[in-house]
This record gives sequence, C-alpha cells and structure tokens, in this order.
Amino acid sequence: MVQPLRKAPSKLTDRLFAAMVRIAAIVTLLVLGGIIVSLVISSMPTIREFGLSFLWLKEWNPPADKYGALIPIYGTLVTSFIALLIAVPVSFGIALFLTELSPNWLKRPLGIAIELLAAIPSIVYGMWGLFIFSPLFAQYFQQPLGNLLSNVPLIGFLFSGPAFGIGILTAGVILAIMIIPYISSVIRDVFERTPPMMKESAYGLGCTTWEVIWHIVLPFTKNGVIGGIMLGLGRALGETMAVTFVIGNTYNMSSFSLYQPGNSITSALANEFAEAAPGLHTSALMELGLILFVITFIVLALSKLMIFRLSKNEGRKS
Repeated sequence: MVQPLRKAPSKLTDRLFAAMVRIAAIVTLLVLGGIIVSLVISSMPTIREFGLSFLWLKEWNPPADKYGALIPIYGTLVTSFIALLIAVPVSFGIALFLTELSPNWLKRPLGIAIELLAAIPSIVYGMWGLFIFSPLFAQYFQQPLGNLLSNVPLIGFLFSGPAFGIGILTAGVILAIMIIPYISSVIRDVFERTPPMMKESAYGLGCTTWEVIWHIVLPFTKNGVIGGIMLGLGRALGETMAVTFVIGNTYNMSSFSLYQPGNSITSALANEFAEAAPGLHTSALMELGLILFVITFIVLALSKLMIFRLSKNEGRKS
C-alpha cells in the first residue's frame, strides 16, 4: 500500500513563531527601559538637590528634608556579603554531598527538604528571626563571640558593642538561610550534568573524591556555579520583609560594628514609602530604588565579565 506523502511544513508557522518571540523580547526590553526611565524621572528632585553627595550623606531626616543614602547602601551591601560568605560554602557542601557522597536512599528526600526551604514566605523567616532566632543568637553567639574577638586588632571593631540580637549580622544570617536553597539547588543540578565518564576516568587514574570535584566537576560547571551564586546574591539584595524584621531599621551608624542595628534599601522602602509625603521624601525613596537597580546591574555585569574571563583563560590553557 502506498503511503500518502506528508505535507511539507508551512513556513508561515515558523514566521509567526519567530515574530512572537521577537515581540516578547522587545516588550521585555521596553518594560526594563520604562522602569529605568520612571525611576530616573521620579528621582530628579533629590538628584538636583543633593547630587552625588546623596550617596555618602548619613543623615535621613524627613521633617528637615535632609536625605542621605549611605546607611541603607552600607546595610544592603554588608548583609548581602555576610549572606554569601555563609551560604556559598554551605551550598557547595550540600551540592557535593548530594551528588558525590550521599547514599541513593537519602538523595531524593534530602534534596526535596532543602528545596522546600525556598517555598517558605519571607515574612515567616522574618517573624521567626525576630521572635525565636534573634534572642538565641544574641545569648549564645553574639555575646561569646564579642567577648572573644572584640579586643582583637583589625577585626575587633566588627564584633564590639552590646548584643541586641537584631542588627546587620542577624539580617545577614537570615538572608544566608534564605538563599541556601537557591544556590545549592542550582549547583547540584549543574554538578549532575558533569559527564560520568569524565569522573570515572579520573577515579580510574587514582584521583580522590576531592581531586575529582576540584579538577573535573568544578571546571566543567563553573558557569552554572557562578550563575547560582549570582541568583542567590540577587535574592539577598532584593529581600525586603525578612530584613525589615531583624535589621533594626535605624539610620544611626555610630560605628562599623556588625552588632548594631542598621537599615537597608529594601527595608527603608518597605517602612516609609506608604507614608512618604510628596516631594523630596518620595523622590529620595525612588532614588534608593534606582541605586538598588544600579547595584544589581553592576553585580550582573561583573558576573558576566568573570564568566567571560574564565572561558577566555580556559581557551588559552587548552
């Protein structure tokens, strides 16, 4: 029996699909551009009033219309750095254990349990951090650590002062707990994409598990690892409610101690935007949002540059 000839695929559907994809990309760029333009326009009153000095002024006094972004910027950067400092090694350990060391019966339930941490609302993290974590953290960690390190040269000032339980260090720890599921899940997924033959060949040559991870798995998956870390950093920079609960929400920066209460860009916006009067106050908050946008853009640009340089160096070595 003669099979009927199949109808050749129409080029019209391909053209429609290409047009839809192109429109989606253009709309995304237009939305991004619209956000930038609206932030710049709304920030113009404070840009004209304070100029670049807005970035390093510490005073934030709405009744006097005096505004400076130094304390929120400092709080945002330091809490995010603390979160990465804690979350990246822990996430690496989780990913390596699940992909290389964990028994098969434990991989799936442990992986699901870690991923479920990402589903907890941020306000729940904030409430838990304020009422449960911060008193225990102050009594059993901040006080002993302060007694041990407060008199050490060069770093002692970071751990000096009374242990309130809330502050910059507490916010950084809460952020670390929140971003661990994101970073560890991405790193685990990219580790699992390493060809088994490459790892088995390394084991056959006598490499240890650590040597296989360091010389085979990490070089093969470095782009995905950096992407996972940047995903966690983006979550830490933009987190609002959990930080608002535990950072202290003060504009007083008498020292650089990590124990003192502080503020961040997101917590300042969450606390003040609804009650901000039209004029310089609203414009200052909008400029804080613009600064956060710029910080995020710089972080993403640096991550892309890092990936490009790593790829370039790898090509030279080969």
